[in-house]
Order: sequence, then structure tokens, then C-alpha cells
Amino acid sequence: MLTTDKKNEIIVVTGTSTGIGNATAKELASRGFYVLAGVRREIDAEAIRAENIEPIMLDITNEKHISNLIKRINENYNKRPLKALINNAAIEINAPVEVLALSEWRRQFEVNFFGQVAMIQALLPALFKSQGTIVNISSIGGKAAMAGYGPYASTKFALEGMSDSLRRELEPFGIKVIVVLPGGVATLMSAQVRSKAEKITKAMTPEQRNRYGGLMNAMVSLAESYIKNAVPAEKAGKIIADILSIKKPRARYTIGSDAGTMRILNWILPDKMLDRLLARINKSHYPKV
Repeated sequence: MLTTDKKNEIIVVTGTSTGIGNATAKELASRGFYVLAGVRREIDAEAIRAENIEPIMLDITNEKHISNLIKRINENYNKRPLKALINNAAIEINAPVEVLALSEWRRQFEVNFFGQVAMIQALLPALFKSQGTIVNISSIGGKAAMAGYGPYASTKFALEGMSDSLRRELEPFGIKVIVVLPGGVATLMSAQVRSKAEKITKAMTPEQRNRYGGLMNAMVSLAESYIKNAVPAEKAGKIIADILSIKKPRARYTIGSDAGTMRILNWILPDKMLDRLLARINKSHYPKV
């Protein structure tokens, strides 16, 4: 069983350079946990290094990086059991299904899904010993996919399904599996939505721009309107840290009122009715001409 001394417990957080991962790592460290914070650049490692935070180079698609992480955990396992893995690292590329290159689909799945599976497989031996917790950071897009969000949402739908199966597999062994579904959260990734959309639109054929140009503009306008009222990353980090302290947690938690509302609508509305509602939301953000 886990010790009650938080300073004697390790938590691995992936994707801590910015956003939710960064805020979560700092919040957990402030509560006395020892955080192994996954980053991909030395400059990010130095930025997050602090008391109770040890940055570690971790590209979750890199087998060597994951192997080095396991060695680091095993070095001090008798002193510091692994309390939790927080699978946060992700990339977001949104575009209509027709226009996004297959290579970009595959890259997004490598990070957002297969990388998460690789981390779980690698850390499970230590989590079995400690009866620890796995927290998979999904998205409300993993429950309801709006037009233009197919690539990113698909990775999150896959993560949701894997998490359900994993939770049922590990429950008999005392390991908790929790999914967190953020809605609009103020992060660097969300702030880059316009530049990413412009790059994708520029690469379209004239026919594709004619079909999807209005949709891309609507996606950007809608995302930027959400950002104005987005949950601060620091608040999201506190919510995730709080979830780890719950003895009998729920299978899923949302972050932000938009995520909570969308999850309820997804439960109660027939698919076609939800289609019409989401279409109206998108059209309301088309530029006036």
C-alpha cells in the first residue's frame, strides 16, 4: 500500500512544458509530492525545475526516453513508490477529414493515443506494487466531435475507449483509472488555433477552400470566443491534484462549464438533434459578409 508521506511518493506527469501539465506538476509539488516532469527540451527542463520537481526528457513516442524514465523510477523505488501517472502530453491538429494529410493523422495518434498506451504499459509494474492511479487527460472532444475536429477528437475517442477497458481490467488489483475531460482551458496550444488554421487553409486546394473555408473561419472564431472565458491552467491543475486525493473517485471528471454542458447534451440529445445544435453554433461564428 502507499505510504501516507507525500514526500515519499512519485507522480509522473507528461507534457509539462506548458498548460495543464505544467500547472498540474507545480500544484502537486506544492502539496509535497515528488514530481517527475516530462519535457522535450532543455530550456523547458530548466524552466520547470524546482523544489519537488525533477524534469526528465520525455518524448512519449521515444522508447529510449520511456526506458530512461523507468530506470529513474526504479533507482529509488524502495524510497519513493509511484503514486500516479498523469498522461497529459498531446498535440492538437484540427481540420476537415478530407484535407488533413494521412501522415498528420498518424502523427497525432502516435502522440495522443499510442504514446499514452506506451506510458501505461511501461509504468504498470510499478503501479501494481503501489496500487497507484492512472489519470488520462482526454477532452470533451472525446465525447462529442464538432465539424472540423475529427482528427483530434478521434484520438481522444480512442483514449476514452482504452481507458474504459483499462479501468475494468485493473479494478480487481486496486489500481484506479480516471479520465479527465477539459473543455476550454487557457493554454499555449489553445492560443495557437488561428495560426494552425491559417496554415491548413493555405495548403488546401481551391475546391477544398471553397468547401471548408467558412468552416475553418468558424472554428477559429468559436475557439477564440471560448479562450476568452477559458478556465486558467492553474485552476485545471488544482482540480486534477484534488482528484488524486479522492479515495473513491468517479470514472470521469470534466473541467469547465462548457465541458460539463456538452457532456450532458451528448447524453440526452439524439445524434441528429445534436448535429443540428452544433451546426447552429458553428454558423453563428461565420464571418459576416
